Amino acid sequence: MSMTTRTVTAEAGGRRLDAFLAEACPDLSRSLIQRLIEEARVTRDGRAVKKSDKTAPGAVYQVALPEPETVQVAAEAIPLDVVYEDEDVIVVNKPRGMVVHPAPGHPDGTLVNALLHHCGGSLSGINGVIRPGIVHRIDKDTSGLIIAAKNDAAHRALAAQLKDHTLAREYDAVVVGRVREDSGTVSAPIGRHPTDRKRQAVTEKGRPAVTHWRVVARYRGYTHVRCALETGRTHQIRVHMAHIGHPVLGDLVYGMKRVDKGLAGQCLHARQLRFLHPRTGEPVVCEAPLPDYFKSVLARLEDETG
Repeated sequence: MSMTTRTVTAEAGGRRLDAFLAEACPDLSRSLIQRLIEEARVTRDGRAVKKSDKTAPGAVYQVALPEPETVQVAAEAIPLDVVYEDEDVIVVNKPRGMVVHPAPGHPDGTLVNALLHHCGGSLSGINGVIRPGIVHRIDKDTSGLIIAAKNDAAHRALAAQLKDHTLAREYDAVVVGRVREDSGTVSAPIGRHPTDRKRQAVTEKGRPAVTHWRVVARYRGYTHVRCALETGRTHQIRVHMAHIGHPVLGDLVYGMKRVDKGLAGQCLHARQLRFLHPRTGEPVVCEAPLPDYFKSVLARLEDETG
C-alpha cells in the first residue's frame, strides 16, 4: 500500500472533499476517491473523513492507495497498418473505432493487444503492462498515426520530444459551421470538466493548451480544417474547436447531440507525425492518407454545396 498526501490551498477551501481530491489527484477518478473514503482509506489527522466534508485551507489529507492488481494483457493477431518500423519505434495508422489500450469495457481488441502480437516482447515497459510502448494516445473514434516505443531509451527520448514539441502532430478535421478566418490559434487551458469527469473543458485551472488551425476547404455549413498541436491535452482539438464555436462533425460529446452525416463519432484524422529518431537523431516524417469514412464525408459535403 502506498500513501499520498494533499494539502488544501486557500483557493480550494470550502469545497466538497471528494471533488477536491479528484482534482488534486488527476490520476484517480472521483468514483475511486469516493470508494477510498468509504473504505476509510482517506484520513485527516488520523481520523476517517466523509466524502461530503468541506475542505479547510491548510488541512492535510492522507490517501492510502491499495497495491495495483496484477494484470495480464493478451497478444492478439489483429492486422496493423504499419507506416514505419525499426528496432526502436513503430508508427501505426490506427483505424477509427479501435481503442488504444485495455480499459474497463474494452479488455481486448485494442492497439496494445495487436502490438504485443506484432512486436513480441520488444515494447518499452515505462507505462506498465496496460500501456506498453504507448507514448501518446488518440481517441477511439479518431483515426490515424500513433507512435509506440520498442525500448525504454526510445520511450524516454520520444516523451521528451512530446514535451519540447519536436514530436509534431497534425490532424485533419471537418468542423460544424463555416469558419470565416483562413487560419488561427486557440490558446486556452484544458482540464477536467467541473461536473462531468468523463469530459474535458476549457477552464482557468486547466493545463496550458495551444492548437493552430487553418482552413483546407469550405462547404455549406461545414469546414475542412487542418490542426497542428503545440500541446497534447486529452481531447484537445475537440475541446478547442468546440470552444470557438466550431465543434468537430460527429462529436456527440462536445458538439451536436444527434448523429449528423451518419457519423456517431468525430470526423478527425491524425494525418502527419514528425519526430527525431531516438537513436540517430535524424528527422522522420510519416503520413496517413484520409480514410474512406473521411473521404465519404467530404464527397457528401461537396455534393450538398454544389
